[in-house]
Amino acid sequence: MDHLATTLTQLFVILLAAKIGDEVFKRIGQPVLIGEILGGVVVGPAVLGIYQITPETELFAEIGVVLLLFQVGVETRIGDLLRVGGTAAAVGVLGVVLPLGAGLALGSALGYPIEVSVLLGAALTATSVGITARVLGELGALASHAGRVILGAAVIDDVLAMLILAFATGLAAGDVSTGQLATLVGLAAAFIGIVLVVGTRVLRSRPAILTVPEFAATPFLPGMILMLGLAALAAVIGLAAIIGAFLAGMVVGESSERHALEVEVAPVAAFFTPFFFGFIGAQVDLTALADPLTIALLAALTALAVATKFIGAFLGSIRLGRQRAALIGWGMIPRGEVGIVIAGLGLGAGAISGQLYSVVVGMAVLTTLLVPPLMGPLVRVAEPESSGQR
Repeated sequence: MDHLATTLTQLFVILLAAKIGDEVFKRIGQPVLIGEILGGVVVGPAVLGIYQITPETELFAEIGVVLLLFQVGVETRIGDLLRVGGTAAAVGVLGVVLPLGAGLALGSALGYPIEVSVLLGAALTATSVGITARVLGELGALASHAGRVILGAAVIDDVLAMLILAFATGLAAGDVSTGQLATLVGLAAAFIGIVLVVGTRVLRSRPAILTVPEFAATPFLPGMILMLGLAALAAVIGLAAIIGAFLAGMVVGESSERHALEVEVAPVAAFFTPFFFGFIGAQVDLTALADPLTIALLAALTALAVATKFIGAFLGSIRLGRQRAALIGWGMIPRGEVGIVIAGLGLGAGAISGQLYSVVVGMAVLTTLLVPPLMGPLVRVAEPESSGQR
């Protein structure tokens, strides 16, 4: 079988498995993304071994999460985020400080070098906004007060996690410097500020600008160009590509063509995002977790991941009331693709072993699977007006 046929077969397998999982879980009334992830587990190396991760199939997964965050950005009003900015900042910062401290303490207790401990901390700090956003979207609560806090805090988390990751990989390579970190902080702040301020002003002054080009009979292509451009720029300066995609969505969300763009993006995202969730499931390597000590480490890391993120986010949002704080705390728990990316970068840099990589990936998948079942009940209690929308 030639390379193209192999790649197409792999894409067929992972998409079919994800959607079968989606169908099963929809019929039993459970969050469909769990079905998509478990579909990836079944056809991946952990069970049947039909699906193999390759650069081509991984690219489809990355496009899927970029599109997902672009969609979320389009549905998110900048004014709404600004109104919860103080709470989101508190949730984001406390949701980084506590997990980072726990990662450092665990690494030190196990005798790991400082760069490995920092990488553990980085993996614990990040929040997978794509996971929670998908669940909130299914529940009709994406635009709720708690939903806006979670989105804003998750972006802050990811920025801080990337800075911690830069520090950890610099330590591993032996070339970390305060100047480099300061530069990254400055670039991140400038990137986010310029995109939001300049981009939204342009769209507000010319709300129909997306259909001005002759090739743009609809806003779809200009929106995709902006999404890819800002996602690429975010990756170039050392941030996660999903941050750029999210910001692009927020900017074009100010356009008069926002609703038309949402309609056109929806089927494209519906095709690509299952590759992302199936890919997460395919990361699970059960053979690497056969050792009892490895399982114990996975259990300890997952417990720390859940407890520290929940406590940090809960304390940061307690001013909104205990019910909303509990929803926000639980919604911030998934590590998803961000934790997996950090583990992969650490493995590639030679900073962590294959065993520790499997543990971090296992933690990312477990925290992803734990969250969706409780989100529905929490939303119904904390945001009853939103939970009745869908």
